[in-house]
Amino acid sequence: MSHDDLTSAERAEIERVHGVLADRAVWAEPSPDLQERVVAAIAEEAGAGRRRRRIRYSLVAAAAAGFLAAGVTVGLQVTRDEPVQFAASLTGTRLAPDADGNVTLTKTDSGWKIELHATGLPRRSDGEFYQAWLKGDTGLLVPIGTFNEGTDVTLWSGVGPTTFPTLSITKEVADGNQASSGQVVLIGKANES
Repeated sequence: MSHDDLTSAERAEIERVHGVLADRAVWAEPSPDLQERVVAAIAEEAGAGRRRRRIRYSLVAAAAAGFLAAGVTVGLQVTRDEPVQFAASLTGTRLAPDADGNVTLTKTDSGWKIELHATGLPRRSDGEFYQAWLKGDTGLLVPIGTFNEGTDVTLWSGVGPTTFPTLSITKEVADGNQASSGQVVLIGKANES
């Protein structure tokens, strides 16, 4: 879910939480000797004429320290929603029948991080490389990166798999032509995981 998909109340709540978490007092740890100081202050004032008032102040201070510690604990337990992820299994084509792979697409603030793990693709070099693409239902191709071999490849896309669900890998040559060669070696369709 992007920031734009939130209601104004949800945005206001996120801003409130950000404000609370940005306050240095939330992250301040109570002094390790706080308990001893509170007990000593109570004992010291036990014989004084204003005993009740000072005990009350000490207890209020101890309670405030406890509430602060509880607030820090609650603040640290604020969890983020799970990221939006899609996955795809890729199968080899007649150009690479022994190739296969899998892809994980994770939505981030910067775009879609795409992690590819492919086997059965020979290394390409000397101006030859693989190109990854996302394809929409209308046939429009969006390039998402190039690589030389398919082990632990990270690609990025500014478009998502909801509108561009088909992922393909083509064999390319650095010849100045930015269009797809059409030589697809791996292909698969992304589904929400």
